[in-house]
Amino acid sequence: MSFPPVLKPRAEAPVIDTDRLRLRPHTMADFDPFWAFYQGDRAAHVSVPQDATQMWYGLASEVAGWQLCGFGGWAVDLRDGPFIGQVALIKPPIFPEIEIGWILFDGHEGQGYAYEAARAALDWTWANLPLDTLVSYIDPANARSRALAERLGASVDPDAPAFDDGDLIYRHRRPAEGSPS
Repeated sequence: MSFPPVLKPRAEAPVIDTDRLRLRPHTMADFDPFWAFYQGDRAAHVSVPQDATQMWYGLASEVAGWQLCGFGGWAVDLRDGPFIGQVALIKPPIFPEIEIGWILFDGHEGQGYAYEAARAALDWTWANLPLDTLVSYIDPANARSRALAERLGASVDPDAPAFDDGDLIYRHRRPAEGSPS
């Protein structure tokens, strides 16, 4: 079992504002919308909690990750609007590396929100954590997530260690000094 590295523990997720979004720490109010997401078709390409207890453990680990390791999950809100999804840096013991992952709730896809949130999370990561790469584990059938990873500048890394033989592993790299992210 490989536990996550401890990078720079924080009390909670930092708030990040973009032009249209706010990335913020999770609250208990996020539980029910998350649970609803996992009951729908949009969760077809992600690991779905088997019950509300497993959902609680997952959400709690993304909150506690900030205190224990210095990274975790952000709730994604429209600026002055509703909770629409999540972007997260996670490394459960089964993952060989830290992953950046994203989800959007039904009705919010196709508007660039996932890109905007993931770009903000990557920029924060490169500015604040001593990491040179992250991965995204993506179901090959999830064309939208594959396209997003590529738009973010990631490429498939066939040599990356896998935890699930079926996923493609996209590698995100720290931009070279002075290059745009």
